[in-house]
Amino acid sequence: MKLITAYLHHVRTTAVIDALNDAGYRNLTLQDVKGTLKPLDESEQAYSTEARLVISEAKLSLVCEEADVERIATIIRDTGKIGTEISGWVYVSAIEQALPIGEDNAH
Repeated sequence: MKLITAYLHHVRTTAVIDALNDAGYRNLTLQDVKGTLKPLDESEQAYSTEARLVISEAKLSLVCEEADVERIATIIRDTGKIGTEISGWVYVSAIEQALPIGEDNAH
């Protein structure tokens, strides 16, 4: 299994989630985070005493089978794109173990 984590501008979040849902990927997590993507305009900018200039970004996380990584990453990259510059990042990590909560936990 793989964990896909994407950092993108808030203005593209709905389109990315809709595209993933349309492709059958619905079990995802979305968080508001602060980051250092290039701001689209001044309204995205904020100042932090720890990090200086930051913007409000969205962090999207999705667990999937290895066979689905390329399709999901392509959906996120195509749908999350704004203009010709870098609009965010997609990271893919291995998941060593996935344990359910609420099932019989007997070993």
